[in-house]
Amino acid sequence: MYIAILRGINVSGAKTIKMEALRFTFQKLGFENVATYIQSGNVVFTVAETKTSELAAKITGAIKTDFGFDIPVIVLSAAELQSIFKNNPLNDGTRDEAFLHVTFLAESPAAFNFSDIEAKKQGEEEIMISGKVVYLYCPHGYGKTKLTNTFLESKLKVAATTRNWKTTCELLRMTKETGQ
Repeated sequence: MYIAILRGINVSGAKTIKMEALRFTFQKLGFENVATYIQSGNVVFTVAETKTSELAAKITGAIKTDFGFDIPVIVLSAAELQSIFKNNPLNDGTRDEAFLHVTFLAESPAAFNFSDIEAKKQGEEEIMISGKVVYLYCPHGYGKTKLTNTFLESKLKVAATTRNWKTTCELLRMTKETGQ
């Protein structure tokens, strides 16, 4: 079971992809049990292949072919998503889950200056970076933070895409629903 998280589709009318068409693209690649969640590019699927980087490259190529968009795609295994969920240091019951976010990274960043990133925090915002994930707490809303996806990509030098905690939990639920 895998999760593909696409960056930058169906945002403000740009790079529009209907979910039915996206599911069909995944099915053409030979993926099974394809399901999407909301319109922002979250796809759960099964396939025998196990290298997430190769899956991401295949999906990126298929989207370019089928829709003409060159967009970043991050693929996680269900086990990786479970680990991200379980190891969220900011989800300890003391923070409102409505303001928790996860930025998924295409790969673990090389050396970076965490102080430069932390300097962008505002008020009670919190940020923790662990491997291929950034955990965020934005109590004034993600729309008001300076710890944006674009900012994190520029500082970490890796492709990234951010989801709220509710979406992250729903994607995890969807992987468990299939029993895989």
